[in-house]
Amino acid sequence: MRIHILNRRRTRTPRARSLRARIAAILAAVGRGDAELSVVFAGDAEIAALNRQWRGKEGPTDVLAFPQAEGEFADVTPALLGDVVISVDTAARQAKAAGHTLARELDILLTHGILHLAGYDHEQGPREARRMRAKERRVASLLAGMKD
Repeated sequence: MRIHILNRRRTRTPRARSLRARIAAILAAVGRGDAELSVVFAGDAEIAALNRQWRGKEGPTDVLAFPQAEGEFADVTPALLGDVVISVDTAARQAKAAGHTLARELDILLTHGILHLAGYDHEQGPREARRMRAKERRVASLLAGMKD
């Protein structure tokens, strides 16, 4: 398993060791303990540009997932799951609105992004949305039992 973390924000995020352990737990929970992925902590401006370029949507979003295990060349590097980009600015606002910590919000967004990389997609209809939400709840329970 290889986990690459890049923090492009000055905002403090959880320590890399803690993040790696939490990401590894999420990957194991979706049956991809062998996977390689990168996580980028960005700001609203950067994620808004990615959102516009890749999804055709204006404005920032909280998390984007870019799967590498799909398409014509997926067989070349099957362990390469993809990339998750999180806006720390949006995550901080969401954490404040929900009344929990930034670390907890990052867990929520990491889980959501990794589930997308693993093939879950809530936008494919109500049944898939329920399946994804149930998995998010199971992973949240797992992460809640881990030390930070």
